[in-house]
Amino acid sequence: MKIILLLLSLITIGFSLPASAAQHDDYPVSSPPFSEGIFPCSNCHAGLEVNTRKRELKDEHTSIKLRHAEQERWCLDCHNAGDRDKLKLADGENINFTESYRLCGQCHGNIYRDWKAGIHGKRIGYFKGGKRTYFLCVNCHNPHDPKFKPIKPEPPPIRPEATHARQ
Repeated sequence: MKIILLLLSLITIGFSLPASAAQHDDYPVSSPPFSEGIFPCSNCHAGLEVNTRKRELKDEHTSIKLRHAEQERWCLDCHNAGDRDKLKLADGENINFTESYRLCGQCHGNIYRDWKAGIHGKRIGYFKGGKRTYFLCVNCHNPHDPKFKPIKPEPPPIRPEATHARQ
């Protein structure tokens, strides 16, 4: 009887754990493409008073133009105010920049699913039985302005018949 109660207790505890305590899939990722001299963020932010008010940045980071749900988003929705060397998930969990795919995946779930499966994004290495590396979302997309800019298409290929007359 004691064993049954112990098992039921363990199962109940397991179901009541927060999502942040759940096991996360491990994806070997490339390094985030930090701008030179900008990381770790705590080099500049250490000792500064945290201002959580949404505003236009006028002293630093003026080159960053937020074009990513900018009416609903603000810097500190993703960046951790208390530890600037971390990102922040919607549930308040702090994550490293190497796990930024989890942050992106909160809003872009279908793309996150495809990224994990290898359908979206870039991976290098082996598909089965070998080392592989996943590229982070930010290796291709600017996290503050993720939409790709339009590019001019290449001209169509020239058919061989057009350059070599048939005899």
